[in-house]
Amino acid sequence: MKTAIYPGSFDPITLGHLNIIKRAAVCFDRLIVCVLVNSEKINRGMFTPEERVELIRKVVAKLPNVEVDCSSTLLAEYARQKKACTLVKGLRAVSDYENELQMALINRKLNPRLETMFLPSSAKYTYVSSSVVKEMGRYGADLSDFVPREIIEDVQKKIESGREA
Repeated sequence: MKTAIYPGSFDPITLGHLNIIKRAAVCFDRLIVCVLVNSEKINRGMFTPEERVELIRKVVAKLPNVEVDCSSTLLAEYARQKKACTLVKGLRAVSDYENELQMALINRKLNPRLETMFLPSSAKYTYVSSSVVKEMGRYGADLSDFVPREIIEDVQKKIESGREA
């Protein structure tokens, strides 16, 4: 069974992320979407890691070979624990490639059996990021072209609760 991991912060998951998930899911028997917890950013996200996992589960519920998890371990070690052979990384621009290539080389050094597969973003999602979604949401913009419909209300509520705080 070929297992891949699609890691990220997913704060929140976007239609661009979902596009990569759907495309990667057809390439592997099992795809784990893993919310990585960065110890330096643990209290700076809009959603907690647990909330992100739940949002992603809502979005991928109809994809039978996709699982959602959360980890604060090194990605190469997490992949070893899950017996994953591949990391899936989405690329929106050339600037993403430089950073992702460096990370791929580090992960390969830490876990020599681990490959990284780069999937270029579909053209209509090249400008979509979680940061852009949060900024647009703060201004009350329509998020339906950027966030999966299953979680638009969750994102809007979180943004509203942040304004009240």
